[in-house]
Amino acid sequence: MKFGIIRERKNPPDRRVVLSPAACQKVMQTHPEAEIVVESSPIRVYTDAEYQAAELPTVNSMEAAQVLLGVKEVPIEALLPNKAYFFFSHTIKKQPYNRKLLQAILERNITLYDHEVITNTKGQRLVAFGRYAGIVGAYNGMRAYGLKFNLFELPKAETLADQQALIAELNKIQLPPIKILLTGRGRVGNGAREMLDAMHLKKVNVTEYLEEDFKEPVYCQIDASDYNKRKDGVRGNKADFFANPEEYKTNFIRFTRVTDFYIAGHFYGDGAPYLYTREDAKHPDFKIKVVADVSCDIDGPVATTIQPSTIADPIYGYDPQKESITDFNNPNAIAVMAVDNLPCELPRDASDGFGDSFVKNVIPAFFNGDADGILERARMTHKGKLTAKYAYLQDYVDGIDA
Repeated sequence: MKFGIIRERKNPPDRRVVLSPAACQKVMQTHPEAEIVVESSPIRVYTDAEYQAAELPTVNSMEAAQVLLGVKEVPIEALLPNKAYFFFSHTIKKQPYNRKLLQAILERNITLYDHEVITNTKGQRLVAFGRYAGIVGAYNGMRAYGLKFNLFELPKAETLADQQALIAELNKIQLPPIKILLTGRGRVGNGAREMLDAMHLKKVNVTEYLEEDFKEPVYCQIDASDYNKRKDGVRGNKADFFANPEEYKTNFIRFTRVTDFYIAGHFYGDGAPYLYTREDAKHPDFKIKVVADVSCDIDGPVATTIQPSTIADPIYGYDPQKESITDFNNPNAIAVMAVDNLPCELPRDASDGFGDSFVKNVIPAFFNGDADGILERARMTHKGKLTAKYAYLQDYVDGIDA
């Protein structure tokens, strides 16, 4: 089996890679029948020279490889027919901007495996960049807080080498006695928590957070059961919420009355209530002044996120009364950090973590007959057709909007 690590061609450029040189070596040591070639790239965080030093050939064509490994969507003109591809296709939710991409994949007889749907038998994702989104998102949020209140200036995350460099910068700053709220306990939320803990911030429980005042900065990490409650008054739980989100209403407003800085790292599912609305943000008791929206659902559950921001220009201001964009330094503005590709700012760490999971969970499936169904569950297209699991995308492919 010959794997090919493809050059990332989507703009803006993405420096991440599925397999680092060390990960490639591990694959070939564990599976002697595996071969890996690397498409030459001038932007990849691991250079051609680093792959060559690991005795991995760099080439200008992927024609000889059978399974091609990438991160972001492959431009249509670069798709090679009759190959198997792994990348984030951003088509499983019928995203309009990638309809032509999925059409081209089918027309060219490409077998597509989407990283987003590589799961175990319980439906839990096995490879993801979420932890690194949380890490960078928390850092960027701290940077936004410093700039909003003219307290300190942190360097941009993209200029620093790794997570430890981010932590070193955070430990140079001094925060006032603010309350920081973090939603989510998954990869994203826990990645953000790593950074708060690395700053040695005091963690408090929900009751303490809502009722007490502190002389130091504190944070509280909450999950869906903390900020949603059943409409019928029956005591709910996280499992019930995810199974029946339409039966719940938000209980988040109690947090907005005491929160200075909010980090959104939760998962938002279809049918779930918004955490807060634009009307909520207009209320005099709405205290949040900085939002780091790592989840970045536009016009979604975090109503102040009305557009994504970029690595180049990561912070914008939201005017709650006018419901519009303004300068984040405006005293009435809520500063919003909503970069939608945060792991790109920490490409080496993100690539290493993603590659470790890919080597552990995905590569063996090619050599054990896909014993655990890893490949089968992630295979979206095969022999020019959608697979049964993804047949719901046929109207999307046909250009019929449901």
